[in-house]
Amino acid sequence: MRFEEWKEEELIRQAIADEISAAEGRLEGLEERVIRAIAARDLECPAWKRWLRSLLAPRTPALRLSYALAALLIFVGVGVLIGRFAFTPEPLPALAQEGTVFALAAPGAQRVELVGDFSAWKPIPLADPDGDGVWTLVLKLPPGRYEYAFLVDGRWLGQDPNADEYVRTMGDYTSVRYIGNGEGSSS
Repeated sequence: MRFEEWKEEELIRQAIADEISAAEGRLEGLEERVIRAIAARDLECPAWKRWLRSLLAPRTPALRLSYALAALLIFVGVGVLIGRFAFTPEPLPALAQEGTVFALAAPGAQRVELVGDFSAWKPIPLADPDGDGVWTLVLKLPPGRYEYAFLVDGRWLGQDPNADEYVRTMGDYTSVRYIGNGEGSSS
């Protein structure tokens, strides 16, 4: 290496060293200045914005997962509500004009049947055409007093919430419905 090249390299090294020395003063305390600036900017932000930001942008994965599940539940709930109001089945009073309505909410049941003194206690199947768990049957019955019960998947259910009264016969309850002749309510 020639002397001039060496001298040139030495001058470059010296210029870089001087530049670094001059910058050291400016770099000292840089982290603290940046943190203070961020905190000051965050404090200038109204408290409600800080709260909303922390609420909408959770930092932990568990909180993010719980937010996602909550959003899914809200979405499904709104969908169910919209479905219930947009696609309402035929109302029970309209069915009642065709005869006496027997209805039972039995979600998850595979088979629901009605037995009563009007059928000589032989089972009559109820229907759940829309699959919402409400089983219905409309019968044309003359005025009178009728005892009945439901069979839900073969299990006796003698206390219909829509009955006019209940009677206990041989250890089991049966429901009683009054049709049309002024005794009790008519359906």
